Amino acid sequence: VQLQASGGGLVQPGGSLRLSCAASGSTLNSYNLGWFRQVPGSEREFVAWMRWSSGFTTYADSVTGRFAASRDHAKNIVYLQMDKLTPEDTAVYYCVASRRSVFSVVPDNYDYWGQGTLVTVSS
Repeated sequence: VQLQASGGGLVQPGGSLRLSCAASGSTLNSYNLGWFRQVPGSEREFVAWMRWSSGFTTYADSVTGRFAASRDHAKNIVYLQMDKLTPEDTAVYYCVASRRSVFSVVPDNYDYWGQGTLVTVSS
């Protein structure tokens, strides 16, 4: 499966952005999807996870209540709605996919990565 992330940009603190991740090459029925982010010089950080088949989601503590993942079955797209953004959310965001059936926050457990989209939160 190939993943194409988009929707990043510059936003003021307190603002919102919606990231999209379009999948091609395969249906997503047997995959779980996720979002990670990375600040230069730091490790990749888990953000959100979704079981594609059911839509069940889970989030990092740092984004719970502010971020929400959703999906469009027909378009094979997963979204990450990000609200109440803070400068600490500034990072490159990656959408990822895995055939593993269990939830994981470990980047190495995801076999497929999109190219990343930059989110900058600044006034």
